Amino acid sequence: MTQIAPNRTAGGPINPLARQAAAALAARQPAADAPQQYLTFLLGGEMFAVAILNVKEIIEYGNLTEIPMMPPFIRGVINLRGAVVPVIDLAARFGGAESQVGKRSCIVILEVSEADSRHDIGVMVDAVSEVIEIPGSEIEPPPSFGARIRADFIQGMGKVAGSFVIILNIVRVLSVDEIALLAQVAGPDANGTAAPARSPTSPGA
Repeated sequence: MTQIAPNRTAGGPINPLARQAAAALAARQPAADAPQQYLTFLLGGEMFAVAILNVKEIIEYGNLTEIPMMPPFIRGVINLRGAVVPVIDLAARFGGAESQVGKRSCIVILEVSEADSRHDIGVMVDAVSEVIEIPGSEIEPPPSFGARIRADFIQGMGKVAGSFVIILNIVRVLSVDEIALLAQVAGPDANGTAAPARSPTSPGA
């Protein structure tokens, strides 16, 4: 069972909601016939979810090192117990504006499996909400149109308390090959000059 607990190495004390979510993750008991568990979080006022099996840690936003000549959705990298972990701004990855750092901003560390390799990637979210269970019978297919994000980024639409939660297809959202290709495109332009660096931000700014 994946061990998940609040971590303070990268960003300091975690906020209470993230702590509650991490505690629920650590206490979960797998069962073959149980509904699948998801971690929910807010992004741009909308609720999203990722399968709990992909979640490794939840840490407070902070202590990022920016990397030049990267696309806007790559916020930088963090040092997570000696490992270099890239951090993706999900709002920007979905084609929107870059997220503003707030007091409840968090980085969710996800494990992504592609082919024969596994990668740890952090995603920046506005706030962690809670861990919920969604039966398979309550998950609808991705909409064919009208969604604010790419259809292939959506694994399904979970019905929770009369509302829909967007369940993300993490393998597609955090495709290492696609991100690497976009990073190449965002590199030096035809004149060999680098893209302008983003001004650093901090929680509460």
